[in-house]
Amino acid sequence: MNKAVNNGVWSGSWVAERLGVELLGDPELTDLLGLALRRNPKRAHLLVSNVLGKHVPQSPSIVYGYGFTLGHRVRDLLGPDESRRAVVLGYAETATGLGHAVADGIAVAPYLHSTRRPVPGVATAGGFEEAHSHATSHLLLPENPALLAGEGPLVLVDDEFSTGNTVLNTIRDLHGRYPRDRYVVVALVDMRSAADAGRLEEFAAEIGARVDLVAAASGTVRLPAGVLEKGQELVARYEAGGAGTGRVPSAAPSGLAAQFPAPLKTDLSANPLGARGSVDMRLRRGARPAPTGPQPKRVDLRWPHNLPDGGRHGFTPAHRIRLERALPAMAARLAEALPEDAHRVHILGFEELMYAPLRLARELEQIVDADVTYSTTTRSPVLAVDDPGYAIRTRLTFPAHDTPADGPGDRYAYNIAGAGFDAVVAVVDSRGDTPELHGLLAELAAHTPHVVLAVVPSYVPERPPMLPEPLRGPAFSSYAPEEVGWLLQDLSDVTLEAPTEEREEAIQSGGAHYAESLPVEYQPSEQYQELFHTALDEAAGRLALAVGAVTELVLAERSPHPVLVSLARAGTPVGVLMRRWAQYRHGLDLPHYAVSIVRGRGIDANALRYLAAHHDPADVVFVDGWTGKGAITRELADAIREFEESDGVTGFDPEIAVLADPGSCVKTYGTREDFLIPSACLNSTVSGLISRTVLRSDLVGPHDFHGAKFYRELAGADVSVEFLDAVAARFPEVSDAVTVLAKELLAADRTPTWEGWAAVERISEEYGIHDVNLVKPGVGETTRVLLRRVPWKILARAGAGADLDHVRLLAEQRGVPVEEVAELPYTCVGLIHPKYTRGATGADGKAVAV
Repeated sequence: MNKAVNNGVWSGSWVAERLGVELLGDPELTDLLGLALRRNPKRAHLLVSNVLGKHVPQSPSIVYGYGFTLGHRVRDLLGPDESRRAVVLGYAETATGLGHAVADGIAVAPYLHSTRRPVPGVATAGGFEEAHSHATSHLLLPENPALLAGEGPLVLVDDEFSTGNTVLNTIRDLHGRYPRDRYVVVALVDMRSAADAGRLEEFAAEIGARVDLVAAASGTVRLPAGVLEKGQELVARYEAGGAGTGRVPSAAPSGLAAQFPAPLKTDLSANPLGARGSVDMRLRRGARPAPTGPQPKRVDLRWPHNLPDGGRHGFTPAHRIRLERALPAMAARLAEALPEDAHRVHILGFEELMYAPLRLARELEQIVDADVTYSTTTRSPVLAVDDPGYAIRTRLTFPAHDTPADGPGDRYAYNIAGAGFDAVVAVVDSRGDTPELHGLLAELAAHTPHVVLAVVPSYVPERPPMLPEPLRGPAFSSYAPEEVGWLLQDLSDVTLEAPTEEREEAIQSGGAHYAESLPVEYQPSEQYQELFHTALDEAAGRLALAVGAVTELVLAERSPHPVLVSLARAGTPVGVLMRRWAQYRHGLDLPHYAVSIVRGRGIDANALRYLAAHHDPADVVFVDGWTGKGAITRELADAIREFEESDGVTGFDPEIAVLADPGSCVKTYGTREDFLIPSACLNSTVSGLISRTVLRSDLVGPHDFHGAKFYRELAGADVSVEFLDAVAARFPEVSDAVTVLAKELLAADRTPTWEGWAAVERISEEYGIHDVNLVKPGVGETTRVLLRRVPWKILARAGAGADLDHVRLLAEQRGVPVEEVAELPYTCVGLIHPKYTRGATGADGKAVAV
């Protein structure tokens, strides 16, 4: 409440006159802040914010607007890229709502606030002390431990920045665990002395990080000598004179009308201290007075299922979207519970639960014809003095009602009594909906004719079983253990193979999904093996060039320390090669995992959970061998979107990095030419002896990784490491060419055109297939058709040379015709037999055979 509303009397003048305290700095400081006194051995005076929504009832639009605007300023300071990598941390209890609003202003940053409420089963990710507070211990309890583990900017939000000790303690604790390059401190007011400002700069230099400061106003508090002792004496005198008498005045003091412009209802003439006395509406423990008004009316908000009630365990942009969608209906339910003639309505939040009540109040403000204000209860004891020049006019005292970890104690609501509210809506979380809540409700009922209670479900993170560590060679796969970790479960002992014809018929009839079984592993003939080795020898240099180029793009555009996550299994050899290039060229030891993605079923969500728990999602780069028509590209984007909505974890970039992008589906690639990648010629024997991935409900539970088999018995035919070594051996000779190619690609317009998808749709119609899933474009996909499915025919671009030797051989062995096409955007396209049954025939009239 600013001075104009308060008839020109600053709400800090009472303290300033008696203790000689001065606010120096920006002229708006006295609009933003008032002063009060409290019983505290370290600091008697209290800066009381008029726009925080804690002690002083204020328009929710003003409260939210200050935080949201500060968030905009942070976003402008960081820029779009850094904002996407940022995490916002607010301080309990006073800044939990402010921090939320700042995160909303940044728009793309997840939010976490510290808490003084331990939650069983949730591990502590950090903690720190607030030296001048009456309750010092702050806990950090993120549901997703990776929330604080990233390297992006950490934005720390508090209502005031006084000595800087709290921020230093926070940074010191977190920087030791999760070092980062940049911090941003946000506050409504920066009230540090010059010496304190210097300490922060010295600390930033000491840890080697940049620290920025964003505040709505700045200044300092000038304290005369002996102010602590004088303040303590003043508090003791006023408390002894009037507080704690238990008297509930029947009429409001005339001075209160300036702060709360409403019809006056009480008169404090009975107060022994008169109009400038201490006003404490205290509920003595064990002496609960009966409410003077009607019983509180409960409203079922229908809070969205599994939506966090705040940032205690993390609140993501996806959570924010869900809340925005639900707010209008919830506010409408509150409005229905209010009396029709209500002109002044107050929303009262509950200690750390500031954001949900604030958003409800702001939404209600838009739809009712009444003045709506907002504040919250607090555990902070502050002296109440009824004087226009004092920030805390009245105090309601009641027992704690959420079974606090530090035991029972008093809690407070300020400036509610005597404010003339027609209705007060108390918003608490279900943890605070206890029999002790009657204390607060009874106090409110004594000062307003209508009390409404809305309970928000307390969010407690579920604790799924711990995910296992990745499988590694030689126990699982023929790759060295450091080359790749498989986020899969080993199904080697399960019989999953089925004859090709049976699988095809079941898949096309809708009786089974292709990921529920495995094709019989193709064992190449001696002639085919010779083709593979010839192709590898001829293509190794070309492959090395593409590997180097795509890796350089990733390092330049995605992350300097990427986490490579290959899509098993075709992407895994490419992921290993990219890891080897980063090590060869830059000395980097990049993490590399292989995960399962299934068309129509999405990516393995448990694998994403593992990655989010161990790495910054923003560093994850998904890797595949090649693109065909781009189905997996679209599948991954949809799956990541669904995962963000279900788990609230953001940061994963669905843009795939591929060796070859003939379909023009991605912007991160080594080449867009459709050429033979020898790893496509074989199945498990060039992919670490690992099968395709399997997703079947009787084998893969809700907390399991997808499955795969390790074909140990094929070790004699395994060329997986030989393939990798042959390509990596060419790295030195292509190193200069990679530099040139990467520079060209970085400067080029690589926007996907989806040319391949359009071609597949055209071919599907021209050949009467009418199903794009049965059209497999490109050398790699065509090879898969011949090795795993029932092929109908092969379309080959006229003039295609050695890149198709192995395709022609496989087609000949299976009796599949190869049709040359003059204009084809791919080197070849494989067509799966449409509407296949085991009695189907090929284009030549012969039965299709394996």
